[in-house]
Amino acid sequence: METAEAVAVRGIDISTYLVKDAARAKAFYRDVMGFGLTQDYGDSGGEFTFADGTTFGLWKMEDGSWSACDGVMFAVDDLPKAIEYFRSRGVKIADHTVDSPGCLMGFAEDSEGNGFVLHQRKGGRS
Repeated sequence: METAEAVAVRGIDISTYLVKDAARAKAFYRDVMGFGLTQDYGDSGGEFTFADGTTFGLWKMEDGSWSACDGVMFAVDDLPKAIEYFRSRGVKIADHTVDSPGCLMGFAEDSEGNGFVLHQRKGGRS
């Protein structure tokens, strides 16, 4: 039992996207999306830690390799307002949204071609 507890996954420390241009990507998430940069790795990337302790990172591979990432859902309280706001700042957001039993989702793209979702929980965040 002690070994199982020692190796149990406790959560996600960071979710990271690969980027082609770290400075451009950090500027997008900092200046356009409004994220606070909490760790700056210069030309290699950086991290943004939110009030709830979750962290989102950007990383440029040393060899320059890159592939598009997606899957991160950024929490918002009002999806329609968030879509309107971020579109006004130049964020590419698909015209369609998804209304599922538990959430509303809007699909977007960052400056590097990575996809992300603006995500509103129907029951709110606790």
